[in-house]
Amino acid sequence: QVQLVESGGGLVQAGGSLRLSCAASGLTFSRYHMGWFRQAPGKEREFVAGINLSGNKPYYADSVEGRFTISRDGAKNLVYLQMNSLEPEDTAVYYCTAGPLAVTPRSPYWGQGTQVTVSS
Repeated sequence: QVQLVESGGGLVQAGGSLRLSCAASGLTFSRYHMGWFRQAPGKEREFVAGINLSGNKPYYADSVEGRFTISRDGAKNLVYLQMNSLEPEDTAVYYCTAGPLAVTPRSPYWGQGTQVTVSS
């Protein structure tokens, strides 16, 4: 059974930083793109960041480019999202996802989400 378990969310002031982690199990980690989406209240789920199989090609939404960094640790089956210069608009539930070719809203595997709240 595939499980993606997020951690690291919380409350932070604008301008601050958080690091999210996602622990993957039940899948061959090296065969999946990994990534993060987020969903704010009343809004659709949106792409945040993704990373390829080997971890050398991250890709980002324009809204987080230059502020967020995604990385993966193949030895530990972990994915990280380092979030710097956080803004109130970043407030959302953040979801970890895994997909065989890329991460998309139709990716087969999702975590339960972790809440990130940025106060102004």
